[in-house]
Amino acid sequence: MDVVKSILIAKFEEIQRRIIFVLDQLSDEQVNWRPNESSNSIANLIVHISGNINERIARGINKKDVTRNRDEEFEELYRTKQELIQLTNVSLLEIIETTKSMTEETFMKTQIVRDRERTNWDVLIQCATHFSEHLGQVFYIGKMIKDREYVTTSVPKKRI
Repeated sequence: MDVVKSILIAKFEEIQRRIIFVLDQLSDEQVNWRPNESSNSIANLIVHISGNINERIARGINKKDVTRNRDEEFEELYRTKQELIQLTNVSLLEIIETTKSMTEETFMKTQIVRDRERTNWDVLIQCATHFSEHLGQVFYIGKMIKDREYVTTSVPKKRI
């Protein structure tokens, strides 16, 4: 259990670090840019990740009183880069600290997600994969905006 718990914590810390790294490269206008009307901005994606953490972790595991309107997360919105950095830090801290404090018993407790009973283990693993998917979208939008000026969060491609 401790090994998987450590891996999850490291994954959430990595997601947090890499989102912040991309945000640091962009302006307020750029984090709110949408490639087209049916696509999300980086701001939408971060608000959505936060909403997911509020629903599944704050409410589902920590039993906090949280209200979420998922559809609003995908509507046109405007957040400053600084607001998004703060939201990322607060949200990821919630899931990281929750994961650190969990016992085998709390990992095995269940919650209802989309009309299905799931263990908190399953919820946390789903969060890690879900956030990784959206992290890829954040990277892609960042690269679209910055083009050759984009600084990768991983190993850079060799330029000829």
